[in-house]
Amino acid sequence: MAADAAGPERYGCVHYRRKCKIRAPCCGEVFDCRHCHNEAKDSLEVSIHGRHVVPRDEIKLVICSLCNKEQDVQQDCSNCGACLGKYFCAKCNLFDDDVSKNQFHCDGCGICRTGGVENFYHCDKCGCCYTYLLKDSHRCVDRAMHQNCPVCFEYLFESTKAVSVLHCGHTIHLQCLFSCPVCLRSSCDMSDMWQKLDQEVAASPMPAICQKKMIWILCNDCGMTSNVQFHILAHKCPGCSSYNTRQTRGDQAACSRA
Repeated sequence: MAADAAGPERYGCVHYRRKCKIRAPCCGEVFDCRHCHNEAKDSLEVSIHGRHVVPRDEIKLVICSLCNKEQDVQQDCSNCGACLGKYFCAKCNLFDDDVSKNQFHCDGCGICRTGGVENFYHCDKCGCCYTYLLKDSHRCVDRAMHQNCPVCFEYLFESTKAVSVLHCGHTIHLQCLFSCPVCLRSSCDMSDMWQKLDQEVAASPMPAICQKKMIWILCNDCGMTSNVQFHILAHKCPGCSSYNTRQTRGDQAACSRA
């Protein structure tokens, strides 16, 4: 296992740290993960007739990054015994060595999400996991998350970006709600909103495993790049106190699909 001693960062891709690749069942090609496949095969550079995404539940074969053994989906390599991912979900065929994301599988959603099962509940009517902070206050809308963001048109149910639930019950990306769709700067004075987020962040302490996790963010309002403590709800710019920030390095900080 000398190769493994070099550290987990040498394995995986920008989406996951893990020690396996996948054989895409749709086209038979090998990719680091299904997101890598979709970025390559479902882009504007691909003919519209050739665009496709890989069905996560149809992945049947993985390739060990240490010994290159191709095998059925399983957590440990059948040839060299390496753990292909410390977090493993046989339902989603998901492998990830970074367990600080607090991944969990939601049977209601049918996919894995991040942020810790103890912090979220599944709303059957809305058809998605919401933070417990909304359990007694949000208005249910049938399949509220199973739609595209009305600003950027990304499918919200599987988005890795933070999603805001409005008072009416409809959903939208937090970034799209308060920022200019062209330059991403806050579209109005957000001081009151930032104060409310201060209170929500203070009232939602992260579990011990995440309290020392740091990530890099870029502030869309002042342009400052900062290394800040990870939090599931939002990240505050230490320069201008804005929460209109986006993560530039590290793993997705929102409760999202994995």
